[in-house]
This record gives sequence, C-alpha cells and structure tokens, in this order.
Amino acid sequence: MGFHFWQHALDLISTAPCRSCGGACEPASPSPLCGRCLDALALPEGGLQGDQPLLWCALAPYAAELRGLLLRQRPKPDRAVVSLLAARLHHCCASVLPGAWLVPLPSWKRSGNPLPALVALALAEASGGRAALAPAQLLWRSRPTLGQHHLGRSLRARNLRDAFGAAPAGAGLNRPLWLVDDILTTGATACSAAHALQAAGHAVQGLLALARTPASAPR
Repeated sequence: MGFHFWQHALDLISTAPCRSCGGACEPASPSPLCGRCLDALALPEGGLQGDQPLLWCALAPYAAELRGLLLRQRPKPDRAVVSLLAARLHHCCASVLPGAWLVPLPSWKRSGNPLPALVALALAEASGGRAALAPAQLLWRSRPTLGQHHLGRSLRARNLRDAFGAAPAGAGLNRPLWLVDDILTTGATACSAAHALQAAGHAVQGLLALARTPASAPR
C-alpha cells in the first residue's frame, strides 16, 4: 500500500500534464503534448508544400485534431505548444531559412490573432540563429478589413487588396523574407502582404504556416 502510494506520488512529480488532453505526458519528456495527442495530430513526414497562390510550406492539413488544437490556441496561446509546432515546421523548411527574415502577418486589430507572431518567433528560435524575426516596422496593416471567416475566395482577395504597407528595402532591410501565418486558406492575406513587400523592393520567398486548409474544404 505504502509503495504504491509513493510510486503514484513520484509519477505526479516526474510527469507533466498534457497541454491538450490533460493526461500525463511520458516521464522526463520535454514535449507539452502526450504521445497519444501527438499521434492524433497525424503530422505527415516532411509536411506539405505547394506553389499556389504562392510558394508555401505547412505542417499538415487544417483538419481533425490539428484544427481543434489551433482553434484553442488562438484565444489563449500556450507558448510551449506553439514552440513544439514551430519546431516540427522547422524540420520541414530548415533548408530555406538560413539568412532569411521571418515576417508574421499582422492583424488589423491590436487584439487580433497572436499566433503568427508567436510562430515566427518560435521558428527563429528553432533555427538556432540561422533565421531571424524581421523588424516590427517592416510590414503593417494600412487599412481595416472585414473578418474573412465567411468570405469566399474572390471576396477575400477584394477585402485584402492594398491592405498592407511595407518599409522600403535598403538600409539593412534587404534580406530574403518568409511570411509566417498560422493557417493558409485561400492565400489572399499572404498574397496582399507579399505584393506590398515586393512593391517596396523586398525579395519575398513564400509563406510558412502551421496548417493548410484542404483544397476540397469550403472557402
């Protein structure tokens, strides 16, 4: 009886609760998610890549367990979970990051989606200094836009047209750039931001995201 009690107490001390399901993580594991939750994310080896509407790389489709996890992260991000996902994304895109700046897509509202900035920061940390977070003043929203959840592809593109401003290249602002977002849907936001940066003389390489909305899903 005493042995089992102390063994249970030791397990509580040596294991941390999973940040997703609340169950116990593996002893001494640095992961904030338990093995079952990690397996449920079903992250494909090497991630997903494509070149439409711009070059992009993502961890996995925006569906099932990953979709639920990201929806929970938006209102109240857990930096340990974001860092884990960013580290997995880094494995998929490490070869293109050396010397690059990571540019999170900014929200119009100050209280907007915090994930792009957190993912960009975590990616820079995962790169071990081979990539860096771009200066905050490099890209900004130049006008208000509508929420895009219920907008289709053409309306999203119209909604985001000329929605960004960018600092001119030069004076140290001339490194290759990768945009960073949490979810790639139609690409309207990323394309609008890329257009503003390219018009200012920057070399935009593409977009890095945690998830890609499946092509068959409603847009």
